[in-house]
This record gives sequence, C-alpha cells and structure tokens, in this order.
Amino acid sequence: MAEHLAGKVVVITGGGQGIGAATASALARLGARVVIGDLDQVRAEKTAGELGADALPLDVTDIRGFTEFLDEVERRHGRIDVLINNAGIMPLAGLEEESDATTRRQLEINLHAVIHGTREAMKRMRPRRSGHIVNVASFAGKAGFPGAATYCATKHAVVGLSEAVHLELHGSGVHVSCVMPAIVRTELASGLGEAKLFKSASPEDVADAIVGTLRKPKFDVFVPRSLGPMGKLTGLLPRRAAERLARTLKADQLLASAAHSPARAAYEARAAESAPGAGPE
Repeated sequence: MAEHLAGKVVVITGGGQGIGAATASALARLGARVVIGDLDQVRAEKTAGELGADALPLDVTDIRGFTEFLDEVERRHGRIDVLINNAGIMPLAGLEEESDATTRRQLEINLHAVIHGTREAMKRMRPRRSGHIVNVASFAGKAGFPGAATYCATKHAVVGLSEAVHLELHGSGVHVSCVMPAIVRTELASGLGEAKLFKSASPEDVADAIVGTLRKPKFDVFVPRSLGPMGKLTGLLPRRAAERLARTLKADQLLASAAHSPARAAYEARAAESAPGAGPE
C-alpha cells in the first residue's frame, strides 16, 4: 500500500458511527474515497454526507448481500484498495445467561462477516498484487474477560484468522492488519468503568492508529500502544499470578460489572436488532 492515501478507495463496514465514522472522517480528510456500509442507512448517509463520502446499505450477516455490496463499490469506483472490517457488537452477560440467539448474532457479525469480507477482499486484491485488509478485533482477542465470553471468543477468532491470512498473503502485495483496542468510548462501551493500567481510548485514537498502519503497514495494532508490551509481560507470568493480578486490578470485573447496567440498556437493545438474519430471542 502506498504511503499516500489520497485517491485510495476505502470501504468501512459499520462506518455510520463510532470507530467506523471516526476512521471514515480521518481518511476523507486525507483525500481517500471512502465508502461506508452500515445497517443503519439513515445514520450512514448522514455521516457520509458530512464527509463527502458514499454510503451504501449493508447487513454484514447477509453474505450474498455483502458480496453484492463490494461488487457495487467496484462498479462505482473501479477497485477496492482497503477493506476495514469494523462492524461488531458486544452484548454483555454471563455465558449461562446468554441466549442462543445472542450467541449466534455475535458469531454472525463479529466473526462470520469478517471471514467473508476478508475472503472477498483477498479475491479482489491478490490479482492486482495490491491492497490492505484491516480487521478490527479487540484486546479481548488476546485475553478472557468474564461477562463477555462469546465476544472474547469471536475476537480471539478474528486475531487467529488475521494471523493465518497474513501468512497466506505473504509476498502477494496485500497487507493484513489486526487492530486491537482496549476500551473505546463509543456506545458499545456504555456503562463500562475505567481500567486501572491504561486509559480508555477515543474513536479518534483508533482511527489514527488505522491511518498509521495504512501508511506504514504492520500486523499488530494495539490501542493504546502500551497494550502490546503489557500483554507480552503478563503472558510471561504463571497463570495463577496473572489471574491474581487481574483480580487485584479488577480487570476481571470490568465487563461483568456492566452487564446489567441501566446505562447499557439502549445499546443492548440496538445490538439485539443488529442482525436481522439471526432471528428473534
């Protein structure tokens, strides 16, 4: 991927708000041709209108529709230089409380859609020997947090997927990056407190990190950067010591304590409607 982003065609799933919208804004300012795909077409069009970007309806759980969405981007713009798989949800509950519909919804949005988007991008980019796939995972893809077992499972899977695809594409000219933020102050983080070892990030912080890896490709993208060394350090500890440290810092309660927070009610309701194909509760 060239260092300059002006004129590059960038597709962002879930780009109507939060990290996606912040990333769209940052890239539009740099002259990229941004296409936002989002289930909430009204919100997506509002965001795109403010940025001079395109907005197309996209339900990432509709696999055929996702492919057709990418086809339409190519019809309009000729190619796709960057695909940012950003769409995701984080319902919070203990696993035994979580309904099967909620489990499937997370698997469809957080994982299956990322697999499909990545595969489609590979098919379109490899023949040109150029392109960049950015998968937005989470630091939860490197650890386990009570209250979000399925979410953690999907993000671990996205990290593993990205690792494997990165190796599959070695020497092809197509780059893969895996973005792993901690707490990002979007609607998804409603009701969550602050972690003790690092400050929460803003959507703009994550957007800046994505722009940075598009300019100078690298695989591991932690937000904040200190998460990388911290993860390596705690990974060297024996399991008992690492779990004791997590309890001391109350990291084990960070998500679980917010599971039934009234502050999350609006987000949880919206997340429950985010995958029409998943069916009712």
